[in-house]
Amino acid sequence: MKHPRLSDVDLSVELGRVAYQRKRSKYKKALQALGRPVFENKRPVVIVFEGWDAAGKGGAIRNAMAPLDPRGYRVHPIGPPEGEDARRHYLYRFWRRLPEAGQVAVFDRSWYGRVLVERVEGFATEEEWRRAYQEIREFEQQMVAFGTILFKFWMHLSPEEQLRRFKAREQDPRKQWKLTDEDWRNREKWDAYLEALTEMIDETHTPYAPWTIIEGDSKQWARIKVLQTLVTGLQATFEKDS
Repeated sequence: MKHPRLSDVDLSVELGRVAYQRKRSKYKKALQALGRPVFENKRPVVIVFEGWDAAGKGGAIRNAMAPLDPRGYRVHPIGPPEGEDARRHYLYRFWRRLPEAGQVAVFDRSWYGRVLVERVEGFATEEEWRRAYQEIREFEQQMVAFGTILFKFWMHLSPEEQLRRFKAREQDPRKQWKLTDEDWRNREKWDAYLEALTEMIDETHTPYAPWTIIEGDSKQWARIKVLQTLVTGLQATFEKDS
């Protein structure tokens, strides 16, 4: 299993409109068909989306879930823990959101906040976030041992493209709500986040729970790669099980 390296990612890749529409139709039909064996085989599916601000997580999620029966999946947008979640171990709120057998759970941000934002912003001590690598590996190993099909996506983006998208949101009244002061503050800490991200991938890319890095400067390319990875992974799982 090749270990993904951010330095190897080619963010210049693109996909033309015709090729995008053709591939999108192909993979959406395939993903729709795979919803049935997920349900019939009672396999829980967990899909994790992490990435830079404005990297296209929301669009990729909408695009990937569109072919599925809305009764069969749930999207969990993850923000700062509140209430009971804040008073318990940080993994508690994810344990209780794991899908039932035959269902799909999508996490728009996830338990990896422990080793990213909580590390960089100082919400977790160094002892806590370093210990989290082993806790996360064990958490994912337990999921997979139970029969969960697990996908982990990092939506990668260049700082230049992120700035372009920030400015476009700033100027578009329909999208201004997407841009916050926190987004600008996070951008100022790009190097610190990149250091945390690199270590996160090194520590948590495993044979049972590998990371897929999505080249995100082209939204069309990114959305197709997410679809293709889901289809290929699910097909391989059910072929192996048959």
